[in-house]
Amino acid sequence: MVPHEPDTARHVFSELITDLATVLPSHCILSRPEEKKPFECDGLTLFREMPAVVVLPETEEQIIHVMKLCKKHGVPVVPRGAGTGLSGGATPHAEGILLGVSKLNKIKRIDPVAATAVVEPGVRNLAISEAVSQYGLYYAPDPSSQIACSIGGNIAENAGGVHCLKYGLTVHNVMRVRMVTIDGDVVELGSSAPDVPGLNLLPAFIGSEGMLGVVTEATVKLIPKPEAATVIMASFATIEAAGDAVRDVIAAGIIPAGLEMMDQRATRMVEPFVQAGYDLDAQAILLCESDGTVQEVEDEIQRMKAVFDKAGAVRLQVSSNEQERLLFWAGRKNAFPAAGRVSPDYYCMDGTIPRSQLANVLTQMAEMEKKYRLRCANVFHAGDGNLHPLILFDANDPDELRRAEDFGAEILELCIQVGGTITGEHGVGLEKINQMCSQFTRDELDAFMAIKRAFDPEELLNPSKQIPTLNRCAEYGKMHVHGGQIKFPELERF
Repeated sequence: MVPHEPDTARHVFSELITDLATVLPSHCILSRPEEKKPFECDGLTLFREMPAVVVLPETEEQIIHVMKLCKKHGVPVVPRGAGTGLSGGATPHAEGILLGVSKLNKIKRIDPVAATAVVEPGVRNLAISEAVSQYGLYYAPDPSSQIACSIGGNIAENAGGVHCLKYGLTVHNVMRVRMVTIDGDVVELGSSAPDVPGLNLLPAFIGSEGMLGVVTEATVKLIPKPEAATVIMASFATIEAAGDAVRDVIAAGIIPAGLEMMDQRATRMVEPFVQAGYDLDAQAILLCESDGTVQEVEDEIQRMKAVFDKAGAVRLQVSSNEQERLLFWAGRKNAFPAAGRVSPDYYCMDGTIPRSQLANVLTQMAEMEKKYRLRCANVFHAGDGNLHPLILFDANDPDELRRAEDFGAEILELCIQVGGTITGEHGVGLEKINQMCSQFTRDELDAFMAIKRAFDPEELLNPSKQIPTLNRCAEYGKMHVHGGQIKFPELERF
């Protein structure tokens, strides 16, 4: 997308804001700097940009009008949910509109017989489970931010959570999406039925990070609450032993409801904050949950204990009641806020690797801590190899900021080298766009862009993110290949 010249841009926005005032109430248009400031970044605060204007529509009809006006004036649109994303996917465009969907927050319909719910994009993830609990149902994807994140953002990023190993990511739990294209057309993807005629475009849309359209409604799948659920906490004397234990659990034919790992730095960071009863002497702990009938859970817990004993666990603790189970998970889910108590800033990564490589990668990351002179707390979805290293740093120190970014980039490069991917559930956004050049060939990137252009030929929806340009890949390749040490060009600014 070619930016407008300054004088032209001012004229375009003057006309656009005048037009927006005819289709939106005045309180839905934020144009003063102090009003726009809260929207300058998402959960990845490394990248900040003030949008030209923020709009907060209250209905699908208003979104349709906004999209048509942006298309008419050639103005970029960046969709935003709750702003809890961690890859810069909702970072605004300096010459564009930031379109927030938080006011579309109604649960429109619950069908306990079909086990589905129809919700607007601004509905909080946890609110769905709270609303359907009276029917003995819940919504399975449970990101750590589920108390705040919204279903529209979950769809954009294909969010997961601690129970994604058994119950899948957002893409496995959303049956239908209603969305608005940049032309202002309403399109429905997927179906409430088991199958849908024609091309199945729903999986392509989920995880597209706002590059294809704006969600206005979703039908989500609900599942019955299990009769019983129990967590076993296993402590290990080494990171390698914990990594091997993860491999051994899956190899034994056990698919836990959740299988998470935390290293010693993470447990010692979290324990004073949550008091979950973690073993602070262990180099790593695993949280492994079984759910189902009472008998199924009892049998599976015994099998898990046998695997962990054989893998060299130095301590095993099984949750004795529901309160203790939730407390074990509360420690894991509060790792991010706990990081704020021990460091001015943290950078949460999101690479995915084969389970067989866990011990190897964690060992190499420990060496990277020495190289970059920064602490790193590891807390992640061990069952599916989705790493979430928390790099602790001080953004007020430019050198520490640079080292934190380089540390994160090298972790992603390592994920690729061992046969993994640069993201599992946080998306690409701005954060990982350089590593897209390492992960994919130019032909593959062009194929991704062809899908985007089929929906958005003028590239107005969330431009300059997720799919790198030819120039960016050429620049990255040159800097990546030459010079003995990995260096990464500064991200393009808008």
